[in-house]
Amino acid sequence: MLFRDVTILNEYFEVEEHRYVGTRGSRIAYIGAEEPAEDYGRVVEGKGRLLMSAFFNAHGHSPMTLLRGYGENMLLQDWLNKKIFPFEDKLNGRAVYWGTLLNMAEGLKFGIVSHSDMYFFVDDMVEAVVTAGCKANISRAIAHFDDSDPWQSPRFKEVKRTFTAYDGIEEGRIRIDTGIHAEYTATPVAVKAISEFAAEHDAIMHIHISETKKEHEECKARHGKTPVQFFRDLGAFDTKVLAAHCVWLEDEDYEILKERGASVAVNTASNMKLASGSANVPRFLKEGINVAIGTDSVASNNSLNFFEEMKLFALLPKLTFGDPTAVTPRETLYAATRGGALAQGRTNTGLLKEGFDADLILLDISGPNMYPVYDMLTNLVYSMSGSDVVMTVADGVVLYENGEYRDIDVEKTAYEVKRSVDYILSQL
Repeated sequence: MLFRDVTILNEYFEVEEHRYVGTRGSRIAYIGAEEPAEDYGRVVEGKGRLLMSAFFNAHGHSPMTLLRGYGENMLLQDWLNKKIFPFEDKLNGRAVYWGTLLNMAEGLKFGIVSHSDMYFFVDDMVEAVVTAGCKANISRAIAHFDDSDPWQSPRFKEVKRTFTAYDGIEEGRIRIDTGIHAEYTATPVAVKAISEFAAEHDAIMHIHISETKKEHEECKARHGKTPVQFFRDLGAFDTKVLAAHCVWLEDEDYEILKERGASVAVNTASNMKLASGSANVPRFLKEGINVAIGTDSVASNNSLNFFEEMKLFALLPKLTFGDPTAVTPRETLYAATRGGALAQGRTNTGLLKEGFDADLILLDISGPNMYPVYDMLTNLVYSMSGSDVVMTVADGVVLYENGEYRDIDVEKTAYEVKRSVDYILSQL
């Protein structure tokens, strides 16, 4: 495929006009100012369009599309215990499949090609991601409340089985991570067991960390240490860590994250909605910690609109810390693309660069919301809408274009989601 005479956001997050970008197979094969003589197949005209890396959603729970709008105006612990957990107790694999597929469709519409997911019914999640043609890092969320042998529990057995069955399938598009839901849902013996497994298999550990002040302070009361320190001391940071939220960190926590090479997934909309707080993104950036952007689930966000998420990611720190320079558009775009890819361990993507995976989005920059242009990066973060996504490409394959999907029947998916939700609600 050849994008002809298109504006691009290059690998240095600089805007270049009148460029030609050719993809061959799953890779970006050519970027240049001259139209190549080689035939790249389909030609996509680039007038009024901008081509850039697609987005990498660094933290979410895809099946929870089933719970969009179900628990509103509640604090996190009440939201979980009174609404979310009772609903999830009634889930089955088919509901998870359709919920995940709906999530993939919404993500593609907004330019997301890859998700870091934490949930259960992993087999059904994998099936849905494969159907959609997307990429995903999927971890079986572990909760373990006693000191019994964790490996005798169905949850831990699912971790082992699904890692063996699915890690690296679909030419690497599917990766199986490991994960502990949070400190307050796991005993030290469980954390130690899953940490040893992750280190042995060089698997990413995906964890909710210090999402709320209550969680953070109760961990200190229980263990005499912060959640970051708790997980560090039990070996969780002996492998690559994707730490979700990290709102209530203390000085030593930042040092641990930096020293251990962890990535942080910032979930601004979800944290705002649940009144959890504001992550110190400027501190992460100053410390050199890899920062990525997550939506969290649509149950606590209501949307996968990544342009909305980027705007909030850039704006909230300015308000929180009283500094209009706190986070720049360039830093925001990096976190949404390359930062997210690195958080998923995907080193050959997240940039518009020759030889990298052709994970791309084509944006309409001709609309009235995009003029005038003093700085295109500023417009991309603050002015662009998710509806301006024209095309989403994963590994060189067009999965979404102008409202149409290559592999997802959205009408059928929405119908099956409603049927699943109606059944679950009838059981509550």
